[in-house]
Amino acid sequence: MAQSPIELKGSSFTLTVLHIHNEDPEAIKKAIQEKIDQAPDFLRNSPVVFNVAGLLDVNTILSCYKIISQAGLKIVGVSGCTNTKLRQAITDIGLPLLSEGQNQKTQNKKTANIATTVHGKTRIITTHVRSGQRIYAANCDLIVNANVSAGAELIADGNVHIYGMMRGRVLAGASGDNDCQIYCTHLQAELVSIAGQFWLSEQIPADFIGKAARLCLVNNELTINNII
Repeated sequence: MAQSPIELKGSSFTLTVLHIHNEDPEAIKKAIQEKIDQAPDFLRNSPVVFNVAGLLDVNTILSCYKIISQAGLKIVGVSGCTNTKLRQAITDIGLPLLSEGQNQKTQNKKTANIATTVHGKTRIITTHVRSGQRIYAANCDLIVNANVSAGAELIADGNVHIYGMMRGRVLAGASGDNDCQIYCTHLQAELVSIAGQFWLSEQIPADFIGKAARLCLVNNELTINNII
């Protein structure tokens, strides 16, 4: 039998979710540009999910859509919309809707169950992670027992441990878990991120560069400490 020219497969991806908390177009445009300027290589032309939970009408959503697109971000889906009329209007203008579950209580229960699963398994990398490589640990922790070059990227839905020189980008809690942490024996990262909160290399306190460090979120802000 001849092989089909196409194949559909399920997969998972780590995407940034953009939440809009202000309906002022100029304020939104300025805030997005400031974020992009902080991490141009990371955010420019980056795919994002547009969360519209804080927006009340389709005209505002459409205005924000244009601002986001003009800033260079690529919207791949819309989340956070529960209003039937708004959902239809969003579909009519060609934006795909992403389902986020039945309700917040159900989501919280699912998150608790996933957290148990996350800490029950770990992805382990024992070889040098080179520039251009991306390692993603879905629904689990990531341990790297090797050096990570500049231009490489480590992503995990759980915690990330690097036992080696870390010169690339590292993102823990990629699915939004604020309790995740990053542990590194030699920190020289281009970018560190936990649940969407990130520092670029120049924002990492100089006292921790090249040293063993632990990063976590405290009151939704990145915090760094020495590993004793």
